[in-house]
Amino acid sequence: MSVEQQLPFMAHLFELRRRLTIAASSWLVAFVVCYYFSEPLYLFISKPLRTVLPDGSKMVFLSPTEPLFTYMKIAAVAAVLVALPVILWQIWGFIAPGLYKNEKRFALPFVASAYCSFLGGAYLGFTWIFPLVFSVLLTMGLAGGEVTAMISMGEYFSIAWKLLLAFGAIFETPIVILIFARMGVVDAKWLSQKRKYFIIIAFIFAGIATPGPDVFSQTALAIPFILLYEVGIILARCFGKKMTEKTPVDDNETI
Repeated sequence: MSVEQQLPFMAHLFELRRRLTIAASSWLVAFVVCYYFSEPLYLFISKPLRTVLPDGSKMVFLSPTEPLFTYMKIAAVAAVLVALPVILWQIWGFIAPGLYKNEKRFALPFVASAYCSFLGGAYLGFTWIFPLVFSVLLTMGLAGGEVTAMISMGEYFSIAWKLLLAFGAIFETPIVILIFARMGVVDAKWLSQKRKYFIIIAFIFAGIATPGPDVFSQTALAIPFILLYEVGIILARCFGKKMTEKTPVDDNETI
């Protein structure tokens, strides 16, 4: 690699480090603020479970340090949501120099739509899927009233934050597809051809992200994922470009 090639490479590394530092700093500031409100945040997050607990059952903690570490985890996840606009803006700022001038005007719509999509997905999962999932799981576990539910706050949150991030992430699917479609990496025809593979990926992802092996919770996460993929195909068809195809090389062409 020549010196001329090394300089741009090092400049990209320095730019990446600068933007990672800004993103990490924004998250750290948000973490400090969110930790101050971690207890009321936990009461809010645990509401879907507490509403379906049997009468007389309460959430518990199994060690003296469990509440502390749980509140720290809550603050960490909440800080991601608070700092996400800054993080997304830094991501866009890093990839924007590689885009055409007419594509850079999508910076603000990209950040706003990605952030709103993530929050919308997390909110949908919290208000609609959470109560259904935990109601089904508790019904399966109570064994006709012969078993008492004693769920620790740390165990619940370890499930809740994965589901929240999973629902937020899958709602980014149309945005990601649209970006790749605008870049000519994918198009609606190619996405339609790969639909069957994506359905398999959706159920595998749902199986990893959901708390239990039950089909209900996996399907509840996989179906929105698949529907959002279809939305991405529509966006690619309306606003995307055709995939760039390599020009075949003539066998008789001399080099």
